[in-house]
Amino acid sequence: MPGLDISARVSLFDIFPFVKGEDGVGHPMEWNGGRYPYAFGGDGTGMNMDPDLKETVQFIKLLEEYGVKLICATIGSPYYNVHMQRPAYYPVCDGYDMPEHPLYNVGRHIEAVRRLKQLCPEMLVVGSGYTCLQEYLPNAAEYAVANGWTDFAGIGRMVLSYPEMCTDVLSGKPLDRRHICRTFGDCTNAPRNGMISGCYPLDEYYKQRPEALRLKEIKKNAKA
Repeated sequence: MPGLDISARVSLFDIFPFVKGEDGVGHPMEWNGGRYPYAFGGDGTGMNMDPDLKETVQFIKLLEEYGVKLICATIGSPYYNVHMQRPAYYPVCDGYDMPEHPLYNVGRHIEAVRRLKQLCPEMLVVGSGYTCLQEYLPNAAEYAVANGWTDFAGIGRMVLSYPEMCTDVLSGKPLDRRHICRTFGDCTNAPRNGMISGCYPLDEYYKQRPEALRLKEIKKNAKA
């Protein structure tokens, strides 16, 4: 298809898979093999507290050779370390409690994208992880873009609860706090249980759907 631009979603680095402990909190899987070689973009420790992104940059350069002009950059895996990939104040119903404050991983998202832009300035990058900032999302996004840390701020979960957020910010309107995503996770809980995704806690349309009652029961049982 001549003229078709290509983009990709890329996890900039991985860490150990996390599992739920007896206390319900996530922790890294056991590993007794010395250096951990399986985490993409990793430093061998399995936790990547200070990833150097060498392997990531090699991959980005390869994407550029194949004509990819834009990537959406994230970190970790939504299945094996959801607390890092999708910072939130509430765990999904089949997941684990957060092992660290979610803002820590928001910072890891922003810092990883900032470093990637320094190393691959020609690639257009959409940063992620901003939804967890809630009311402060517009401020952080504006600062990151203005300072060249990212080219775009990607908004995922927030669009489900507050699709007009970008329009309101750009037009100078105050934010409608009733619709700001609070990271309850039902947009993930629903499809993981065979139901359509949506913001069941905040959107009136989804509140009235029969799935809302089913979700409450599923979450109640999971908590028990």
